[in-house]
Amino acid sequence: MKLHSVRTRKSADHLPRTEQLAWKIAEVAADPVAVEPEVVEMIGNRIIDNAAVAAASLARRPVASARAQAAAHPFQPGATVFGLPLERRVSPEWAAWANGVAVRELDFHDTYLAADYSHPGDNIPPILAVAQHCGLGGAALVRGLATGYEIQVDLVTGICLHEHKIDHIAHLGPSAAAGIGAALGLAPEIIYQAVQQALHVTTTTRQSRKGEISSWKAFAPAFAGKMAVEAVDRVMRGEGAPSPAWEGEDGFVAWMLGGPNAEYRVPLPARGEPKRAILDTYTKEHSAEYQSQALIDLARRMGPVLRERTPDLSKVRSIVIHTSHHTHYVIGTGANDPQKMDPKASRETLDHSIMYIFAVALEDGGWHHERSYAPERAARPATVALWHKIATVEDPEWTRRYHSRDPKEKAFGARVVIALEDGSTIEDEIAVADAHPLGRRPFARPQYVGKFRALADGIITQAEQDRFLELIDRLPTLTPDELGSLSFAVEPSRLGPVPRRGIFDRS
Repeated sequence: MKLHSVRTRKSADHLPRTEQLAWKIAEVAADPVAVEPEVVEMIGNRIIDNAAVAAASLARRPVASARAQAAAHPFQPGATVFGLPLERRVSPEWAAWANGVAVRELDFHDTYLAADYSHPGDNIPPILAVAQHCGLGGAALVRGLATGYEIQVDLVTGICLHEHKIDHIAHLGPSAAAGIGAALGLAPEIIYQAVQQALHVTTTTRQSRKGEISSWKAFAPAFAGKMAVEAVDRVMRGEGAPSPAWEGEDGFVAWMLGGPNAEYRVPLPARGEPKRAILDTYTKEHSAEYQSQALIDLARRMGPVLRERTPDLSKVRSIVIHTSHHTHYVIGTGANDPQKMDPKASRETLDHSIMYIFAVALEDGGWHHERSYAPERAARPATVALWHKIATVEDPEWTRRYHSRDPKEKAFGARVVIALEDGSTIEDEIAVADAHPLGRRPFARPQYVGKFRALADGIITQAEQDRFLELIDRLPTLTPDELGSLSFAVEPSRLGPVPRRGIFDRS
């Protein structure tokens, strides 16, 4: 890997393209280096993971709304939409939109955390949609997805967005554009312009994940994917983009990030170096924000110990979670969001309240993607009482480990101290989630398949599940026709209530 300096340059400096981050990203995307077998295996795992989460979310209102919008844009050849018949195709940018929302709605797929946050599996819907529409085979899809993951992970490693209140989809637009360019085998010049265009139109604020969090949290990554498809199409037609997008005097770094004196260092593979970043990412066993994964596991471990001490959890005086800066200020009491303590808060808000999540996991001994968020569950008096006794504090050591570049030391956990009314305490800590590659039960292909089977049960027929998984087993060798069926269909009754009509439904 090579580290690249990214800082603002005055227009009069005439920064050469070859020194711009967008060009360096384009060169990585256009590099025809082979995709290693273990990367291919993990790409298949993440396609399975996305499909699992999409199956569980099909009937939810945001997913139905996005699917209805996509269905209003039929197109041939087009791309598939989760849940609809495989022969029913829509324009690829709208397939990316609908499938992106389905994948993100439950906050239940993969993650990478470094200088910023990301869900790199969000690259899959737009790149797959373009591959289906353009008649690509499995090898091209794998090449595109390896690139999308690589670029997003590298940007997230080098550039922090959240401290400037920019939403993390500003890294996703460029990575998806680069992945699409790699899948299509486009020239660096085209990818360069598309990456910049995608950055320009996907820079939004972090209010998406602050205060009363709405369904836009799931739509935001889908929007970035849709914009990436449109950016590549526009540039293929000969159009350009704001340049240099990152380094320009009125550009991203100067006015959205650290300012004209800031410098970022972004790692990127050297020419001929394999794209392996997907192997640094990790998925979720629980449907909750990633920084709560390890704490859910810790809660189910501490629960029996606590009950041995006192079966009556009303005897808990306080619970303090000593954790990283990110966890404390994003999903903890450091965020100063009263909504995180509100029993009537939206699912999206509860998903970003570690106080709520830890209370429920401690009481229930686990987590469920639907039951744990049910309004009646959140309103349970005993839960509310316990929930409101929980606070987070930043621990510098957990912050240091969060940002460590040593994978054996990097951690997303916490130390929890439960104080009882009798003056005694119970303490325990956890560094990484059980499902993490360094956790107690790391996810591999059997666990991904198990997650898919569990979430698809009663929604996707057994035969359809088997057909989908068999395609994944042959992913790099899929023909264009086979890749075109890399989705799943369900009975219409599984798609939930018909959503409200909108502009696109007018005939």
